[in-house]
Amino acid sequence: MALNYIWIAFFIIAFVVGLIRLLFFGDTEVFQNMVNETFDSAKTGFEISLGLTGVLTLWLGLMKVGEKGGVVKIFSKLVGPFFAKLFPEVPKDSPAIGSMMMNVSANMLGLDNAATPMGLKAMQELQELNPEKETASNAQIMFLVLNTSGLTILPISIMVYRAQLGAANPSDIFIPILLATFFSTIAGLIAVAIYQKINLFNKVILAYLGGLSAVIAGIIWYFSTLPKEDITVISSVTSNFLLFSIIILFILLAIRKKVNVYETFIEGAKEGFSVAVKIIPFLVAILVAIGVFRASGAMDFLIEGTRHVFAALGVNTDFIEALPTALMKPLSGSGARGMMVDTMNTYGADSFVGRVASTVQGATDTTFYIIAVYFGSVGIKKTRYAVTCGLIADFTGIIAAILMAYLFFH
Repeated sequence: MALNYIWIAFFIIAFVVGLIRLLFFGDTEVFQNMVNETFDSAKTGFEISLGLTGVLTLWLGLMKVGEKGGVVKIFSKLVGPFFAKLFPEVPKDSPAIGSMMMNVSANMLGLDNAATPMGLKAMQELQELNPEKETASNAQIMFLVLNTSGLTILPISIMVYRAQLGAANPSDIFIPILLATFFSTIAGLIAVAIYQKINLFNKVILAYLGGLSAVIAGIIWYFSTLPKEDITVISSVTSNFLLFSIIILFILLAIRKKVNVYETFIEGAKEGFSVAVKIIPFLVAILVAIGVFRASGAMDFLIEGTRHVFAALGVNTDFIEALPTALMKPLSGSGARGMMVDTMNTYGADSFVGRVASTVQGATDTTFYIIAVYFGSVGIKKTRYAVTCGLIADFTGIIAAILMAYLFFH
């Protein structure tokens, strides 16, 4: 629903701005440029979607191998004790615990196809424990915010888009996204814990959060001590090594469980082809709207206005062109993805703003969409503080993404 209003707004604002430029500034070519942009953007959207087919087929095939090899279950066991403390109102033998752990684990691995069904199942099981059926329970809010914060270890889809748009090293945003999404998740978790009066100083919670925070702090400290020219090289080598190691791990786990790796890969690869075909109309629709918005001059007005505000505050403004992706992210995942693609297409996948937009896209998830889908699936009408905590996670993730981009790429 949010994307519907956003899509309409782009066209209406573009028309109004174009009319102002024609009537008051004598720009006789503005509407011709807008019409030309509709055709060019539609062509670009189709070409990008078509080009995604091969890479999506590859990665979804590998993800299926990992899934059949038991990677999701391994992650679930690792976070089990932590979950027990975050959801004190949920009985330890409740099936909701297993579903939630499977959902979060699948999200961390970028397995959207597996994560969403498990998430909806978990929400239904939590609803059975909820005494007030139209009001979100504490457990439902905590689970939802963990989803909206978007903790991701493998940002596959973003790397796929970067590869298609000509990035020399599509995985160079791997570590920056990992760091940014960690901050987003921690902020969301702390916000919910404060509302629910969860003891964050519990030994188990401190062990998990403290350990992860120490690792993240160590990574940031290490890279902050390196010369700028070494940061990108070391980050790139590390990212590619870790990614290929994960692929090998998936294969070895599948072999250990006597899974037919080749046939499993083919099974997942078929899903990749169908996903690539399905996204064509969505990507074309949003890129056409953004293209018209840009051709009318409305995008330039928005960007330059924001640039002047930050410049007046003494803030470096090199990231401003990536800001539309950040502004769209809490409202619409498809819209933010379109903004990211448009930014990389306009300025280059390896430009600073292209990398900022990619990092922002991976730093958090779409709060309003997730709330609508997850709460809507069980009839929740009173969301309490879910939106507030979700937006806190979004804002933190976006700020962290911009800072990480400056550390790694500026």
